Amino acid sequence: MCNLIHHKIKCSFTSKIFHKLAFLVEKVSRQDDNNLNRDIRQFTNKLGVILEDVLQHFQVIFFRGFTFLPDMAMHFGSFVVTDDFIRTTGQSDISDGIGFIFHNIFEDFSHNRTYKRATNNPMEPPYVRIFPYAISQTLQFKKETRVSHVSISISASYLKNFLNEDAEHFAYLFDSANNFWIEELMNDDILRTVNDIVKKEEPTAVKSFYYKMKAMELLFYLFERLKKRESTTSLKLTAKDIQAVYRVRDKIVSSLSCPSSIAELKQIAGMNELKLRRLFRQVFGMGVYDYYQSLRMKEAARLLREDKLSVSETGYQMGFENLGHFTKVFEKHIGKKPKKYAQIFVR
Repeated sequence: MCNLIHHKIKCSFTSKIFHKLAFLVEKVSRQDDNNLNRDIRQFTNKLGVILEDVLQHFQVIFFRGFTFLPDMAMHFGSFVVTDDFIRTTGQSDISDGIGFIFHNIFEDFSHNRTYKRATNNPMEPPYVRIFPYAISQTLQFKKETRVSHVSISISASYLKNFLNEDAEHFAYLFDSANNFWIEELMNDDILRTVNDIVKKEEPTAVKSFYYKMKAMELLFYLFERLKKRESTTSLKLTAKDIQAVYRVRDKIVSSLSCPSSIAELKQIAGMNELKLRRLFRQVFGMGVYDYYQSLRMKEAARLLREDKLSVSETGYQMGFENLGHFTKVFEKHIGKKPKKYAQIFVR
């Protein structure tokens, strides 16, 4: 009898402790969220950006922001979208601002208690995008998706001085009459630098200086890739053109095991073949088929690296009937034969 009473008292005490701890954890969580939202608002206010009610659509996992005004700013973070919504981006106080977004390049990691929940949410495909703030972006966010980013805002004049004599290769960025829009594929240097920015411990001294140098390093690797693009006369882009090109890109991405015909892509874009090919190359830096093959091989590399498929399974899944041809294409785009590439990730 005494043991039974003792057990009930013990359970009651344990239950009270548990509920007290749960209350404290929830209180700390709310405080963390409030602090994160405060940090974001302070950062955007410095740039003259109005968030309005945007934050209510996100569960922020972590956020860091640094301003190097009047010429530059950088922020990076990760969040989970809590409901479907569309956001149209606006201007900032950086004169003639150019935006660089490294989207979903890095995986989330344990900045705080939300990490374990966040990793269960799907991520959208990665991209590196360059655009002038003069062109508003319409961004669609889907509920329960994860988004991570490193974003750099820089004035055109400051960037031009940074590029110095190389600026002539990127004249399209500095012609105010030319509404450019550029998307670039990631490489190892970009990936490594992004992860240095996000995942390394913050320096204890000259923190702002450190992050500015890392931002410039990231831009260096990006412009190193952009310089390899063929020099062509750029067409002035309209919002309609950009939307059409991305419809074509989305169609390509949706069917990597089987290429879409140009006839089908023309119909999706609503433009003739010549204009489609020119605009696609202008935005993505390569032709339609080369872009398809590049994404196809990146997906093949992921299947070998993460899903641990065999070379033959990967080749067949990506639509290749001839494994010799698959090996040749893979080596051209990834730099190694698929078998040697897969061996790197064998534990």
